[in-house]
Amino acid sequence: MSKTASHTISKYANEALFLLGASIRAARIQKRWSEQELADRMGVSRPLVSRIEGGYPGTSIGAVFEAAALVGVSLFEGTPQAIMGHTARVAEKLALLPQTARKKGKVKDEF
Repeated sequence: MSKTASHTISKYANEALFLLGASIRAARIQKRWSEQELADRMGVSRPLVSRIEGGYPGTSIGAVFEAAALVGVSLFEGTPQAIMGHTARVAEKLALLPQTARKKGKVKDEF
């Protein structure tokens, strides 16, 4: 039995999930792989592949990214080397930012 989302997903996120899932499905079909073939290559169950392709929001992002990689769906603009460069810059930025984003003291939320 699958877990249901405990929070509301925005329309934007829902559309993005659908787009990514549909892109994975289209690429899988273009490769002439069945859902089971993709599942076997991923080492997961066929129903998980079905949820990925359906844009189910409770699906593991790692599984979605792995499915995309196997069928050749690009997740980001640019080459793998460019993505590694972006990753390094983000890591540098994170190293310079504070460890927490909490303000100390009482929060004033009166409007």
